[in-house]
Amino acid sequence: MNYLLDKLDYNNTPWLIILLACAIGLIISGVFIKVIKITAHKKDWSVAKAISNNLTNVLYFFVPLVLITSTTKAYISTNADYQWTHAISKILLIGVSTWLMTRVVIIIEKILIEKLDFDTEDNNYARRMFTKIKFIKRIIIIMIIVIGVSILLLSFDSVRQYGVGILTSAGIFSVIIGFAAQKSLGNLLAGIQIAFTQPIKIDDVVIVEGEWGRIEEINLTYVVVNIWDLRRLVLPITYFIEKPFQNWTRNESNLIGAAFLHLNYNTPVQKLRDKLEEILASTPLWDGRSWALQVTDTQEQIMIVRAIMSARSSSQAFDLRCLVREKLIEYIVAECPEALPGYRIESASKDFPAERK
Repeated sequence: MNYLLDKLDYNNTPWLIILLACAIGLIISGVFIKVIKITAHKKDWSVAKAISNNLTNVLYFFVPLVLITSTTKAYISTNADYQWTHAISKILLIGVSTWLMTRVVIIIEKILIEKLDFDTEDNNYARRMFTKIKFIKRIIIIMIIVIGVSILLLSFDSVRQYGVGILTSAGIFSVIIGFAAQKSLGNLLAGIQIAFTQPIKIDDVVIVEGEWGRIEEINLTYVVVNIWDLRRLVLPITYFIEKPFQNWTRNESNLIGAAFLHLNYNTPVQKLRDKLEEILASTPLWDGRSWALQVTDTQEQIMIVRAIMSARSSSQAFDLRCLVREKLIEYIVAECPEALPGYRIESASKDFPAERK
């Protein structure tokens, strides 16, 4: 490199050296990217595929900028007038390096998520890890960007001096900003707490604000709940720390569903119990763990019969409850019509003599 600099010193310009370094960097990155793509195509390696899909574009910039920055650093040692070329290349290298590190974090995230099994009946562990990985990824990316900007500002003496002056003269403003951002900071801390204590996870079934839905997104400051009718309920993340809510899949996905029937006192309860057992045995929605049919309440005209049955997930429990209601109603209408609810009105006129005229 020094020999090349001596040869090109006669015209006192770094452009040819920069172009040469850029060309060499593009060749090196092109060869490296080609090897990655061939490996990802021929080998069934999740790591190679993740790198091929997420890192190749960054390498086209990173490798040439490393060579250009090294070249301009060597060049300005003998040609101080072109120090600005090294400053520009260093700024670009810091920016691309930050970009590279964020892509590396995304690659690690995809590799870890790919190892999770969401197809099992009880995918609670997979959803728990998915939530942690997603949240930690966001935190690390924010830290990388902050560190990248800090390195960029500290790389130049003039900017460093301005930064120190701003920090020393803006103490009162930092206090004001701290109070103004109190809620945002509270949301951020609540997000960190949720990521590790996990009162909610991605795809958890919850009841919030009287709505049934699934946790679709957990971001740094808010949570998106996908409601059953495809509406989205967006809540601040502190909601799940400060207010009570129902989580149907906190520790496991299995649930017990209940179907209530309002029937006449003439209902043959044992026949309904036998029919419920027959219905459950004929459907794959029932997980085979538990079931029961009981009279849970009595009123003046009717009694309330509750059928309970277990299922592998909340969605299957909902479908199973609907199926049990339909089949039991069909059976009652066809076989036990006397069990249908109705109001009895009895006339007492026959007990008294006819009114005399």
